[in-house]
Amino acid sequence: MHQKPTNSFYRSKRSAVMMLLLAVVLLGGLLFPASHWAHQQTTGLRQRYNSKLSPVIMIPGSSATQNRFDDLVKILNSHGNKKHSLLKVKVYNDHRITYEGKIRPGDNEPIIVVGFENNKDGWENIQKQAYYFHLAFDQLSERYKFNNFKGIGHSNGGLIYATFLEKYFTDDDIVCKKLMTIASPFNFSEKSIAHKTQMLAYLIDHRQKLPTDMTVYSLAGTESYESDGLVPEGSVRAGKYIFQKQVAHFTEITVTGEGSQHSDLPQNKQIVQYIQQYILDLDHGFGRPNGPNVADNGSHSN
Repeated sequence: MHQKPTNSFYRSKRSAVMMLLLAVVLLGGLLFPASHWAHQQTTGLRQRYNSKLSPVIMIPGSSATQNRFDDLVKILNSHGNKKHSLLKVKVYNDHRITYEGKIRPGDNEPIIVVGFENNKDGWENIQKQAYYFHLAFDQLSERYKFNNFKGIGHSNGGLIYATFLEKYFTDDDIVCKKLMTIASPFNFSEKSIAHKTQMLAYLIDHRQKLPTDMTVYSLAGTESYESDGLVPEGSVRAGKYIFQKQVAHFTEITVTGEGSQHSDLPQNKQIVQYIQQYILDLDHGFGRPNGPNVADNGSHSN
């Protein structure tokens, strides 16, 4: 004879069912955000992979602002049919980031200039600025989903770029195709490599962290035989101890003659032509740089 189930049996069964339903609800609550996050990640990766955007990201030197390259952009946009959008970014000491301008729809090669509230000289400040640029770069790459970029740094801007690439640039989904440094004092005011600054020693010691598939152009101006009026040529030349035999290609170029003074170099006719020839993707009608006032010291590959 079978015993009739008691009320406590039914209560236990109902409790088990309720616990099972609660577990299903909780699991669904966990799985939905995870699925949504995975979908967002997949969509973001797909957008980055398929992106045709290849910005030129510029960093000015000490005491300069995000307006430093306005004249250069005007010159570039005055040649040919291709017009580059100009987006200006400023990073504040409290990590706020502001934007001025916009990237025009259909412009696959916009120019982005990143300036800093702290635009002072010195190795300590350059390290801070490299971190600020890292914050801006992460925000830009997330906002615009580009998978490659080209860099230009004038004076200390080249030092900020080198520090950023060695210390912060670890994104496997983004390629730094080319970097052009213009009159960057890799050994500060020292004329000889025999006297290495702390900064140069650091950049040499960490050079193995640079992207090995990158092409680097180091441009120097010589108003006199030894400097551009501010940066010793020997300090610019010290960059080869950082980049040569570490990146895919490294080229040193010297610009002399009119417009070769330090602050004039970003608008120097020959340097504008080098930017067109070696950095920008499309021809703007400049033609290949030449002339007796330019000395190209060759390309070095590892």
